[in-house]
Amino acid sequence: MIDRLLTYIRESRIELQKVTWLTRTEVVRYTAAVIVVSLAIALFLGGVDLVFSFILTHFFL
Repeated sequence: MIDRLLTYIRESRIELQKVTWLTRTEVVRYTAAVIVVSLAIALFLGGVDLVFSFILTHFFL
């Protein structure tokens, strides 16, 4: 059991060395892009919700 765990850990380390990691600049750029897109979608959905709430309260209720 321990032997299998150690083999798994060794193989995982070998595979992680093959990974092409992003640079710090790329990480910051992509993180900023995700935040901006998330905020844009949140604002859009909030606006749609506001419009539907207005329509429902003023015309149907």
